[in-house]
Amino acid sequence: MELRRKFLKGGASAALLAPLIGSGLLIPGRVLASEWKRAAFTAQNPADALGKLGVSTAAESREIILRAPEIAENGGKVEIEIICNLPDTRSLLVVAEKNPMPLCAELNFKGKAQPYAKLQLKLAETMRVRAIARTADGRNHVTFREIKVTLGGCGG
Repeated sequence: MELRRKFLKGGASAALLAPLIGSGLLIPGRVLASEWKRAAFTAQNPADALGKLGVSTAAESREIILRAPEIAENGGKVEIEIICNLPDTRSLLVVAEKNPMPLCAELNFKGKAQPYAKLQLKLAETMRVRAIARTADGRNHVTFREIKVTLGGCGG
């Protein structure tokens, strides 16, 4: 009975994936998403994480809007929203400075896509969160937001 269930599940999965494989969108061994930047996402401090991504300096900008609560009652789920009005923005980075692994997200944009993101972060304690926008000309722009955490986040 168990073998039959596995066979049916596997067959259904294969049937759903067959059109993608046939069209060339899904090639075994090829990843559809961009490569995971392990060194940056596992770095223990913000400077190391940003250094691994090639972000050495960033100018403060009012064109990046970082909406987040001033006080988060639960650090386990803090919702933030980023709106970037800089032309030719290619990526947004989110860094929670006191988290054990501070780099939270890297979001890439192509063409005329509107650089906008709404994320849920897990914050270890009260800290400054920064949003960094990277533009097509290679410049980096940053904005900051202090978020006070009243109930434990990453640590419990």
